[in-house]
Amino acid sequence: GEPSPLIHVAAKLDGAMWDFSIRDNGMGIDQENAKRIFDLFQRITNEGRPGSGVGLTICKKIVEKLGGRIWVESRLGSGSTFHFTVPCEPISVA
Repeated sequence: GEPSPLIHVAAKLDGAMWDFSIRDNGMGIDQENAKRIFDLFQRITNEGRPGSGVGLTICKKIVEKLGGRIWVESRLGSGSTFHFTVPCEPISVA
C-alpha cells in the first residue's frame, strides 16, 4: 500500500529573512506543474483528493504582501518541499 504520510516542518534564519520549509513524502510534482502550482485554480491532479486550487494562491499573496517569497522544490515520485520566506522585522501591510 501507500506509505504513511510524513511531514517535516523547519525554520532557519537566513540574513534578515526567516526561511520556513515544509517537506512531505507525497507524490511529488514534475517541473512543468511546479511552475504553475501557485496560479489560481491550478490543480496537479483530481484523483479523488479534495481542493479547489485556491490555497497556494492565497499563501503566495500573503507571503508576498509580507515581503517574502514562496516556491516548491520537487520531483515526481519523491515528495515535495515548499519554502516561504518572511522578514524578521515586522512590516506595515496597511
